[in-house]
Amino acid sequence: MSLHSTASQLVTLASEGGEHGGNHESLSPLLTGGGAFVALMLLLWLTTRFNRDR
Repeated sequence: MSLHSTASQLVTLASEGGEHGGNHESLSPLLTGGGAFVALMLLLWLTTRFNRDR
């Protein structure tokens, strides 16, 4: 098996990506990004509360 045929098989396998284009139906980018943003804001708030000069 040559390098060229192996590479072309890997590209074909990677480009198929499954029936749904590689995206899971239950994952919403807006919900995922919003949840990450809220979690980071909560961590930022906690960090600033514990880092006050007294």
